[in-house]
Amino acid sequence: MQRYLAALTIVLLLSTVLARVAMLRRQGVRAMNFGKQDRTDFLIPPFAFFYFYLVFANALGWPTVTRQTFFASSVAAWLGVALCLAGFLFLLGSLVSFGRSFRVGIDDENPDALVTGGVFAWSRNPIYVAFWSILLGQFLVFPNGLLLVYLAAATWLFHRQVRREEAYLAERYGAEYADYCGRVRRYL
Repeated sequence: MQRYLAALTIVLLLSTVLARVAMLRRQGVRAMNFGKQDRTDFLIPPFAFFYFYLVFANALGWPTVTRQTFFASSVAAWLGVALCLAGFLFLLGSLVSFGRSFRVGIDDENPDALVTGGVFAWSRNPIYVAFWSILLGQFLVFPNGLLLVYLAAATWLFHRQVRREEAYLAERYGAEYADYCGRVRRYL
């Protein structure tokens, strides 16, 4: 059961983000700005799709690179499911708090207001916290070396993107952003 729930998280995550992008597009907002700042970002999707395959392969018994696991624990797997659910709920809260300001990537052509309310009052980067929680949860459900490598790589990539966004926000919003940084932590 835990395996199916962990895999379902990917479906929910992708469909929620893509639905939000589509809704904003109908409102005239170009929310998909992925890769505009750094073309090397286009190296990420093939690795992400392989990650998705690994999770589904482990959940559904499809062929995969390895089935070796670090541990087998029902308690850890249920904790993983709880982290996946918490991450997904945090993502939903982020999207609601973002409103029309939601973007995938940095949109320096059509910046919106600085969002500091809702879940952004607890974390300056709740979407990255949500994604990381989901990845950690999936590792606890499928504790193998490849997913551990993905968790480590995602940690680095998320932090890299956060630093990019912080530099942009500091330049764009100045003192307002500096004040926000003084009140709210980067992650949690």
